[in-house]
Amino acid sequence: MRKDVVEVARSWVGTPYRHQASVKGSGTDCLGLIRGVWRTILGSEPETLPRYSADWSEASGEERLWLAAERHLFRRALTDQWVVGDVLLFRMKAGCVAKHVGFLSDRNGHFSFIHAYQGHGVLESPLSMPWRNRVAAVFEFPRGAT
Repeated sequence: MRKDVVEVARSWVGTPYRHQASVKGSGTDCLGLIRGVWRTILGSEPETLPRYSADWSEASGEERLWLAAERHLFRRALTDQWVVGDVLLFRMKAGCVAKHVGFLSDRNGHFSFIHAYQGHGVLESPLSMPWRNRVAAVFEFPRGAT
């Protein structure tokens, strides 16, 4: 069933990057992609999203994205075997807040991930070592959903 999550996420590939948006084909950011897949798989979003800046609270150091993920997703240990459909939370720089998110996927037997990236839109990228090293946490959608 987790493959359904990846299939829905892949249907967003090509959607342009738009900060705070979540409309397939029109615009989304990385969180908007997660929200859009959630709506397709689970229905209504679990909370009203407050406005957020592109720096994701770096100045305050508050882990807003991480805390939201913990409220609505199941956290998995970083040491667990990762599974296609997992939600990966990334730190873009060591010591900074986690502010990027995407879905673990698979291309030709190699891990990749689907994410909305500024300047590129939604795409599927290889989960190369530089990206793997940025993974701060791994989550999954509620079990009943996938």
